[in-house]
Amino acid sequence: MFSFIWFLIIGGILGWLASLIIGRDIPGGIIGNIIAGIIGAWIGGSLFGQWGPALSDFYIFPALLGSIILILIVSFIMSLMRKAA
Repeated sequence: MFSFIWFLIIGGILGWLASLIIGRDIPGGIIGNIIAGIIGAWIGGSLFGQWGPALSDFYIFPALLGSIILILIVSFIMSLMRKAA
């Protein structure tokens, strides 16, 4: 149980750091950051492999890069939807 909570906390921190780095927020606040961090870790692990320091099954650098990519994609899609409306 505690490892799942730790997993959510690390995912949220990674999503939050990624949004700070690129200067764009992901919709959904804290929940959005957690989702961005977890999905971003999966994307980063798939694209860049597993390297660097690991924390709660997250490899920090690939997870952060994956989260940045995810937030950029979501921001791009959201801006397209706003222009279309």
